[in-house]
Amino acid sequence: MTRLQVRAFLYQLGCFAILFISVRFLAEKYTNLTGIWIPGTAFVVGTLLSPKFQAVKTKDGEKLFMRWILLKGFREIN
Repeated sequence: MTRLQVRAFLYQLGCFAILFISVRFLAEKYTNLTGIWIPGTAFVVGTLLSPKFQAVKTKDGEKLFMRWILLKGFREIN
């Protein structure tokens, strides 16, 4: 794995972890969900809402791109 691929993986893992922990806390505190439903709900919401990062080889070298459901198109990360 190249440096940018590792960076993309760590960014994606960090964004998912932040969303998962936040949604799990909110679901536990403000809903009537119990048992496996709390982490299951947090997992689904975290997976759908977290941005996707990818390292791509282009003519100018390898670049890091991000795609998010809340933004239109792809964004280049410097």
